[in-house]
Amino acid sequence: MKATEFLCTVKSFKMMTPTVFEIGFTTDQPLEFVSGQFASVVIPGAGPKGRDLRRAYSIASSPEMRPIELCVKLVEEGPGTNYLYGLRQGDSFRIVAPYGDFLYQPKVGRNALFIATGTGIAPFRSMILSQQFKDCPPLQSHCLLGVRGEDEMLYERAFENVPNVQFVPAISQSTESWRGFRGRVTQYLLSLSSDFPWLETEYYLCGHGGMIQEVKAFLSDKKVGKDSIHQEIYYK
Repeated sequence: MKATEFLCTVKSFKMMTPTVFEIGFTTDQPLEFVSGQFASVVIPGAGPKGRDLRRAYSIASSPEMRPIELCVKLVEEGPGTNYLYGLRQGDSFRIVAPYGDFLYQPKVGRNALFIATGTGIAPFRSMILSQQFKDCPPLQSHCLLGVRGEDEMLYERAFENVPNVQFVPAISQSTESWRGFRGRVTQYLLSLSSDFPWLETEYYLCGHGGMIQEVKAFLSDKKVGKDSIHQEIYYK
């Protein structure tokens, strides 16, 4: 699918956490994409000498869902996030899409472990809710989300109706009342039992580079092959 410019109309806007929002939109022509791909948002006049800038955001909705949705972290002084944060229902903006090869790759007889930090869960929501995932599901799936506090949780109920998918939040700075896992995603991996099917699993990693490097080093110690690890690094 060749990347094309689209004129988008905002259909919904909501805060998901104190610092993350979801924006839903339609496009002036059909946008075909594969789960895991991203859109490049055009920020008018925000570049040097008043030129347009572009910033990449993973599509958080499946190809079958409408409106299309982006899950965006509000970054102080970030031109892309602040531009999108200022949009409301009825406003228009431009994107160029689709881009990316971070895709769900179904393999018969394999499990899947999706590991994200923060808004890195966006492409996993797109993958797990897609028709492709329903048609060719892993044997078992875990979606592991790492965030600092409970108030930063994202899509914790998104996969309740998807068979054989377990959502696991890892809270690194939890309150005393938190009853789930306390710690980072790498610490959660260390807590798994020795009979976890490390070599029978496909790993999808999305988030900041430090997490991805730590997880890849951990998986290397488990003798997991590089062809079983799929990654997308998020930059601020």
